[in-house]
Amino acid sequence: MAKDHIDAVEALRGNTSLPFEQARAMPPEVYTSDAFTEQELEKIFRKEWFCVGRVDALARSGDYVTCDLAGQPIAVVRDAAGDLRAFSNVCLHRMSTLLHGRGNTKSIVCPYHAWTYNLDGSLRGAPAMSQNQGFCKDNYKLPKIRCEEWLGWVFVTLNPDSAPVAEQLAEVEGLIEDYDMAGYVESFYETHVWDTNWKVLAENFMESYHLPVCHAGTIGGMSKLEEVVCPEGRPAFNFHTFFKDGSLPIAQAHKDNDRLKGDRRRTSFLLVIYPSLMITLTPGYFWYLSLHPNGPGQVRMGFGGGMARDYAAEPEAQQHFTALRALLEDVNVEDRGCTEKVYRGLCSGLSRPGHLSHLERPNYDFAHYLINRIDAA
Repeated sequence: MAKDHIDAVEALRGNTSLPFEQARAMPPEVYTSDAFTEQELEKIFRKEWFCVGRVDALARSGDYVTCDLAGQPIAVVRDAAGDLRAFSNVCLHRMSTLLHGRGNTKSIVCPYHAWTYNLDGSLRGAPAMSQNQGFCKDNYKLPKIRCEEWLGWVFVTLNPDSAPVAEQLAEVEGLIEDYDMAGYVESFYETHVWDTNWKVLAENFMESYHLPVCHAGTIGGMSKLEEVVCPEGRPAFNFHTFFKDGSLPIAQAHKDNDRLKGDRRRTSFLLVIYPSLMITLTPGYFWYLSLHPNGPGQVRMGFGGGMARDYAAEPEAQQHFTALRALLEDVNVEDRGCTEKVYRGLCSGLSRPGHLSHLERPNYDFAHYLINRIDAA
């Protein structure tokens, strides 16, 4: 085992052995070690559920989304019968990747030699193969990958033994049942690559301590840190909450929403579904990040969002959301600057982790999740 991995794991063990009242930020080695990143891929991303986005992107027969999960290209497709299927996105001939990005297709055609697959992954045909006596197209079918839908999200996993998503996240479902998250409608999705470690961006999402400073040019002035509530995290997720004021109407419950009562009508949840799905859920809109490491120093990010069903059909609400999306783009610019600066600092020889604020409770819980998975057999 590489020495930098051993040092990083030992440093993280020491870090997480302290009670929260004495806790510090995670050690630099946890972010910068190549060997530690390989262990994250092996023990977390190859074993946990990974979110590929919202089911809205897979509404029609032939709709597909793709991702690379711990080195395995995956395609998720709505088949002709209306079922969601996930399978290896690698041709069974000379092993080219098949589908790319997102879109809709009637069949899956390899861009290299035009081997063609049905939407259920079975091979439909292959040109110029009649002279190979061992070839039989019925023997070819793209390997299946587990795929599940939960509250409007689509997850895949390479682990045949992973407990169902709904079982792992039953407490989340109870926590936000009155928000009807499955009914939110996605209106945009983008992909980005930032020059920072995936955990830096995850931690940036899961604490509001940075808002007044990092986001001084956008939402910082609206941040009331005294109203932020950071409960103790759970094995599969952490969260914190705060109130949204009336400056953005769609941040509060729609007038016809009779599910949310009292302060819940203006309460926003920042949910972190381990390992890497980050959801801002307000009574009227949502946005999210789905993160995957691209080595220690880069993160691949899916970024999407939309509105609650109550607002989705209202032209005025659409105008508010358009303004919100423009604001989120500016917020992303600020977050990118801050998180890339953090990673540069982590790579320096004199970097040292400081004590955590009470507003960084989710970061502490995230560190415990990481060491529990890395230490697992």
